[in-house]
Amino acid sequence: MNLLRALAAVSSMTLLSRILGFVRDAVIARTFGAGAATDAFFVAFKLPNLLRRLFAEGAFSQAFVPVLAEYKNRRGEAATHILVNRVATLLFVILMAVAALGVLGAPLIVLVSAPGFAATPDKFDLTVALTRIVFPYIVFISMVSLAGGVLNTWSRFQVPAFTPVLLNVAMILAAAVAAPWFDPPVLALGWGAFLGGILQLSIQIPALKRLGMLPSWDWAPQDEGVRRILKLMGPAALGVSVAQVSLIINTLFASFLDTGSVSWLYYADRLMEFPTGMLGVALGTILLPSLARHYADNDPGEYSKLLDWGLRLTLLLAAPAAVALGILAVPLIATLFYHGEFSSIDVEMTRQALVAYSIGLLGLIMVKVLAPGFYARQNIRTPVKIALFTLLATQAMNLVFIWQLRHAGLALAIGLGACLNAGILYYHLRKHGIFNPQPGWRIFLGKLALALLAMAAVLWFGMLGEARWLAYHTGLRIAHLGALVVGGAGSYFLALWLLGFRPSQFRRRA
Repeated sequence: MNLLRALAAVSSMTLLSRILGFVRDAVIARTFGAGAATDAFFVAFKLPNLLRRLFAEGAFSQAFVPVLAEYKNRRGEAATHILVNRVATLLFVILMAVAALGVLGAPLIVLVSAPGFAATPDKFDLTVALTRIVFPYIVFISMVSLAGGVLNTWSRFQVPAFTPVLLNVAMILAAAVAAPWFDPPVLALGWGAFLGGILQLSIQIPALKRLGMLPSWDWAPQDEGVRRILKLMGPAALGVSVAQVSLIINTLFASFLDTGSVSWLYYADRLMEFPTGMLGVALGTILLPSLARHYADNDPGEYSKLLDWGLRLTLLLAAPAAVALGILAVPLIATLFYHGEFSSIDVEMTRQALVAYSIGLLGLIMVKVLAPGFYARQNIRTPVKIALFTLLATQAMNLVFIWQLRHAGLALAIGLGACLNAGILYYHLRKHGIFNPQPGWRIFLGKLALALLAMAAVLWFGMLGEARWLAYHTGLRIAHLGALVVGGAGSYFLALWLLGFRPSQFRRRA
């Protein structure tokens, strides 16, 4: 299997999902603006969405896939199917209990996650109602992540990468079509998320059946493989998803700031998630099964080379994304969200958060590539220590930045915390001899810096200032932004080509 081709396939599916995600957010912004209703929905959806990231892009995959790959390589498919059955059964029982507790305890959840809402009873009650609607989404999306882990281990990457498209479609229809039938209309978004979870799980079932890995009931919580996965999951949740835990804490801080702060952070986070999902999640998804196979085969040389390949690709693709987000913040926000109830003040406030996020984007993506270097080896202790330190450092930065930078300070703290996390992960990979860089890194970084400077110049001068983007009509915004994206990408890859980079240098087979 060509890993570069697999990355392109996963990234293209992720691109489709992210585009529809922006359409979804544009429809939500146009229909509801940035106010009490959207604050209520985003808070209600925050915890289920956090668990989606923990499971689909973090803790569960990092714990489940290495053990699953070991079973597949060493014990055969029959034993692997038994493991899948037993993990699925236990996970389903736990998730049903969590969902029931979430529905019953919705007022307490809202009080803890957004205590500032308690001062506005109508806003608090609406958030509670939405929380009760969306909380069962946890069941569906967590089972989707289990199915995705199985499919990825068999190198069937496309179906898991496509499934988020269905959530976006359901929520677009909810906001654009169903909202007028609900009172208040924002309740339609909650039911859209619920339906999206069902659709995502439904599309995975035929793919599992074709592999012969469709789970059946098998209650065995004391199974050795199940216990190993559970033992890995707790630390992995903290070690890989510390940035997502910080987002929840940020919501708590933001609930005390000006009305709209939660929404401004949300819209900036959505833009930041575009490169994070396309690059970080896609690379992590592809790297983890291959790293786990090299570890099971006791091949540290290939293990290190694969990490080197992942890190170079990350820098090559994530660094220009970070620069572009920072420079094009206003063009992106205005084009996607400056419609209907979304005002010029909302554009400026969201811009502040997005620029702050862009500073730490490279760290956010690097964590998703570096962490599998530990979890493929089923190493728990090192990432846990790093995650605990990073989480504490992030909250300390929150307390420092929030006074002057307000909501943008919360975004900046998450980005800098991710950079700190990535730096310490890298240090320990080197210290323990897990990763030994291949020759040529200094030349690689120098050429990359020159290409970034060329791209930044094209974007900065091609943008023609930020003020005009609020005066443009929608068609002109789209045309100008499209030209900037093409021009920026073209100048970057042309510079790389002139500096000697070739696609063949990054091809790698699993």
